[in-house]
Amino acid sequence: MRVAFSLEFQEGLVSLKTQPLLILVGLTGVGKSTLVEALGLPRLPDRRELVDLYVLPRYGAKPPIPREERFRLTRRFREEFPGGVAEVLARGFVPPAPLLLFDGLRGEEEVAYALEHLPKALFVVLHAREITRLKRLLARQDAFDRVALSPLEAEKLKELAQGVLAPEELAEALALAPAEEVLAKLKIVAEEKRNYDPEGPLRLLRDHPRALVLDTEALDPLAEAQAVRAFLEAKGLFAQ
Repeated sequence: MRVAFSLEFQEGLVSLKTQPLLILVGLTGVGKSTLVEALGLPRLPDRRELVDLYVLPRYGAKPPIPREERFRLTRRFREEFPGGVAEVLARGFVPPAPLLLFDGLRGEEEVAYALEHLPKALFVVLHAREITRLKRLLARQDAFDRVALSPLEAEKLKELAQGVLAPEELAEALALAPAEEVLAKLKIVAEEKRNYDPEGPLRLLRDHPRALVLDTEALDPLAEAQAVRAFLEAKGLFAQ
C-alpha cells in the first residue's frame, strides 16, 4: 500500500522526522524491489518517484529521460543539496503509521543526512557484487534501465569494465546477452559506482545499532525478509 507524501504540512499529516521508518539502502540490482514486496509494509513513494516529482522539474526535465541524464541531474542536485534524496524525504509529511517503508537511499552522504535528520529511521543495507547486479539488470528487462548508446561505445566495453568487472566476470556477462545489451547495463552499474560509492553506506552502517546489513548473494528473499522482521521486532516494531 502506498501512502500520501507531501512537502507541505496538511491537517492529519506528521513530519517524517517524527515517523518510524524503515529505509532500504543499495544500488540498482541489489534486490530492494524484491524485499519490498516480501515485506508488504505500507510504503512511501520510492526514490524514482521522488526524483521525478521534486528533482527533475527543478532543472526543467520531465520523465522519461535516459538514465545517464538522470545521473547528471541528480548529481547536480547533490551539489546543491548534499543530502540528496534524503533531504527531500526529511522535508516530507505523511499520514501517521506504526511503520513506513522507503526504497531507497544511495551513497554515504544521503545515509549520513538521514541518520542525523530522521531520528526514528532504521536502515537495511543490501549489497551485492557488481557482476551480480549486472546479471540481475540483464535478467529483469526493465525499460527504465535503458540508456542511449553510440556506435563507438561497443569498442569501449572492456575499458568501461575496468575497475568494475574482472575479465572473467565480463566474459560471464557477455555469455548472457549481446554486447550492446551488456554495455547498456554496464554503463548503469559503472555510473552508479562512480556516483555512489557502495562502500560508503557500509562504512556508516555496519554494526550501527539502527542498521541491518544483508548480503543479497548469500540470502534468498525469504531469508532476507525473515532477518528484517527479526531486526524490527528487536527494535519494538513489527512487519506484517
